[in-house]
Amino acid sequence: MSGNKLQYKKMSLEELIVLSQNNDFKALEELIKREQKNVFAAFSYLCKKQENVADLTQEALLRIAKNIHSLKNPKLFKSWLNQIITNLFYDELRKTQRKVDTVSLDEETENTPPIKLQILDKKCKPHEKCISSELERIIKNAILGLPEQFRIAIILREFQGLSYEEIAEATNSSIGTVKSRIARARNKLQEDLKGYI
Repeated sequence: MSGNKLQYKKMSLEELIVLSQNNDFKALEELIKREQKNVFAAFSYLCKKQENVADLTQEALLRIAKNIHSLKNPKLFKSWLNQIITNLFYDELRKTQRKVDTVSLDEETENTPPIKLQILDKKCKPHEKCISSELERIIKNAILGLPEQFRIAIILREFQGLSYEEIAEATNSSIGTVKSRIARARNKLQEDLKGYI
């Protein structure tokens, strides 16, 4: 039986999706197990109220399980999943009745270099881990300080690896708006993190 489990672990994301769509429960289980860390990380950087992160993660994973059959092209899974994350985040914002920050988009500074956000190195010594987890906390707080539209754009770009086109689709914005938001988010983060990175 454990050999059977191993077989699923070795499968590509696409294979797991196709099997899940054919009602293979073990494949769906492996797919969800693989994606839960990414989903949790995305919400932990998006949500100011950290107590909402686990609930939103669970809801997103539930939506994957319930709606995997509706995904027409397995190659578009990441984009589809990020649409789920984005929708849940916006639903949460509406629920808490928080007014979404309005931002002016007149400056286009899209040439700002990306910020290196992947901090934790698995091979570092305990004291280095302590420093890097402190730095990760500082970066997370800086991201949480961004207006919602900036935050979601930078997370979809830097953490989830989406293209400008995919982010535009996920957030119902134009590509120019997405580029502007990402550039301004990067500028703000670089300003906030000047003393650290």
